[in-house]
Formats: sequence, C-alpha cells, structure tokens
Amino acid sequence: MTAQREATQSRSGSTELPGLEDLDAEIGPTGRPQTIFPEPSALSGHGPARVIALCNQKGGVGKTTTTISLGAALAGYGRRVLAVDFDPQGALSAGLGVQTHDVTTIYDLLLGSSKDVAGAIRSTGTPNLDVIPANIDLSAAEVHLVNEVAREQILARVLRQVTADYDVVLIDCQPSLGLLTVNALTAAHGVLIPLECEFFALRGVALLVETIDKVRDRLNPAITLDGILATMYDPRTLHSREVLERVVEAFGDTVLETVINRTVKFPDASVAGAPITEFAPDHHAAEQYRQLARELVYRHAVA
Repeated sequence: MTAQREATQSRSGSTELPGLEDLDAEIGPTGRPQTIFPEPSALSGHGPARVIALCNQKGGVGKTTTTISLGAALAGYGRRVLAVDFDPQGALSAGLGVQTHDVTTIYDLLLGSSKDVAGAIRSTGTPNLDVIPANIDLSAAEVHLVNEVAREQILARVLRQVTADYDVVLIDCQPSLGLLTVNALTAAHGVLIPLECEFFALRGVALLVETIDKVRDRLNPAITLDGILATMYDPRTLHSREVLERVVEAFGDTVLETVINRTVKFPDASVAGAPITEFAPDHHAAEQYRQLARELVYRHAVA
C-alpha cells in the first residue's frame, strides 16, 4: 500500500480516494454543498442602516412575503429593521397588521405634504420591526413626481433622515420598472431579487439585472446585487428543479443557498397579519427565512 493510500485510509479500515473527503456534505436544493450559517452575533449598537430593495417586475413572486418574513427574522436576531411599503397595493402594511388609512404614508413623504419621516413610522407586533405604510394613493405618485427635479432621488432623501436609527431598511417594491422602482434602486445599497421557480418568472431576470446596471451607471454607483432568492420552490416537480438549476447555471453564486418552499402557511400568515416566524415559528418556512437572515449576515449584506 502506497503512502498516499495509507494517508487516505479511514479509521474504520476502509480506503477513501484522495480529494473526495467532502462528498458526504449535504447537497442543498441549488445543487451546491449546504453551508451551515452561524447565528449572528449581537450588535453593540444600531445604525447606520444598509438599504436593501426587494425588486422584481413580475408580480406574485414573493417580494412582500420575503420583506415581512426576512424583516421579522432579522428582528429576531436583534437587528432594528424598517420595512418600507413601496407598493400601492399596501400588501406589506396589511401583512403586518398596520393601518393605512388616515395615517401618514410613504406617498405623503415623497410629495412633501409631510416632512415628519419619524412620525410616519408605525410599530408592528414584532419587536425591532417598524414599517412606513402605503395605500392606493401611491399609485398617483409617478404622475406627480415626473416633473420634479432629481425625481429619482426623492426616496433616498426621505430615508436619509431615519437610517441612523436602524440596522437595515427593506423596501418592498411594486411589480414594475417604473419611476417608483427606480427611486428604490437609487436609494438602495443592495438589491435582493425574489424569483419564483417558474419559467415565465425566469425570463424577466435578465431585464431586471440590466435595469440595475443602468441605475449603477447613471444614478447610484454603489448599488450591488446582494442575491437572487428562489421562492415558491416545489421539490416534487421537475419544472421547479429545472428552473432552479438554470438560474444557478446563469448566475452562479449570486443565487442564494437558501430556497423558500411553496406552502399554504404564507397566505394563512398574511390573513393573520403576522410574519411566518411568529404565526408558525416551528414550520419549515419560518426556519428557511431565519436561514435567509443568517445567510445575508454571513454574506455581509446585513450587519
């Protein structure tokens, strides 16, 4: 027996081939060895926040669910989180049980009818998680802002007043690539793209990445793509597995290791007005969002 073979012989007496020592590592749904992301360390202080826009021009891919659940998971790890509802449908506000009528909304802050950003922030039932609400009024914002000077930077000016009080700001964008979304990208340090594991959702990712590149070139040189998050994944279907495989082939390590499975618990949590981490804390979906929070901290996308 050669010295090399002796060096690779296991204690049980069986012989392992050189270079294959990691074959026992668990393979995740993205086809890569699954990393064990450590629980984040406690912070010694708060702020300034890193701003992350959750963006995809296709609707129904899990942007709002991810904003709520990721925000709650990060809050559970001691991070101070501000969620900004930037969709006229107001689903983020409703999903957190926040009133959107007769209150100051993000629309009022954008148009300058209210300059009290701190007064617009609403607390939620989740400690460390606050929200700036939105309602249908926001749908008129693009029309009113089109003639404003530096109209793409208005949201950035609004958020600048409160970022010192938070560790992360999550912007739930509307499903379009219009002026509101450009405002979110201009205000953001990073972008997280929730991507439904479905063919038509995959087609639009290249266009979105192109838009991010244009914003980087013309408006916000510091913006980075923090990751692509596969959502609504069903490991039982060949279609879901093939879409996820194609995304990993196209974008490599930009695709996060964490994958969010499809489950009826998400709409149930939305009806209850609570994050999945509180509505069903022991459910695998809640653990997946806690893993997402740990992965983003591990990748330095969040403090």
